[in-house]
Amino acid sequence: MRAPAVGLVLASLMALGSSACATYHDDLVRGERAYEASEDERALAIFRSLEIDSNRLSDAERAHYAYLRGMTDYRIGYKAEARHWLSVAAALEQQTPDSLPAEWKKRMTESLKEMNEEIYTAGIESLSNTAASKGKATDDDSTSGDGDSHADPDAPKKSKPKPAKTDDD
Repeated sequence: MRAPAVGLVLASLMALGSSACATYHDDLVRGERAYEASEDERALAIFRSLEIDSNRLSDAERAHYAYLRGMTDYRIGYKAEARHWLSVAAALEQQTPDSLPAEWKKRMTESLKEMNEEIYTAGIESLSNTAASKGKATDDDSTSGDGDSHADPDAPKKSKPKPAKTDDD
């Protein structure tokens, strides 16, 4: 290959590499916009697709990613995942001070404190997705029919026995 052609190929590859980084940054910005618009499911989808490439972000952008991912999970009710990502954000903030805005640091600290207190009082199960849905269940949905309130919420429900007929019926 001639020298000018090699230079053209290298320039093209460098342009692709820099545009790829811009794409990851753009994904982070799109996810943040969705988060700010309370489009939580959309934001989570964007963040999940960016996760595999998050190591290509700058240190500050990785802290932003971890914070936004954690707070999105928190809003949706995925508290175990939220605690993980907010812990990652806190560690990144500690390594790179001022990588997160002061308001975000405050919210992150409060959310982590709340989830840690839940764990200390009710155990790690308190952060499970099923624990959140069990708390919202009605009386009819909270038991499996045999009196076991800890039954698998995804298991088929047993039908309740019909009351016995009395002479009055």
